[in-house]
Amino acid sequence: MVGMDTVLVIEIIFTGLLVLALVAISFVSVVVLKNLFKGQN
Repeated sequence: MVGMDTVLVIEIIFTGLLVLALVAISFVSVVVLKNLFKGQN
């Protein structure tokens, strides 16, 4: 039987990874958009 503490830790780790992924995607999107605008000018 899995303890509640283990479930909590897994949730925290999963949430952390999700946030990191979103931050990484946002960062890449901003960099790509900046490069596109630089390329047009």
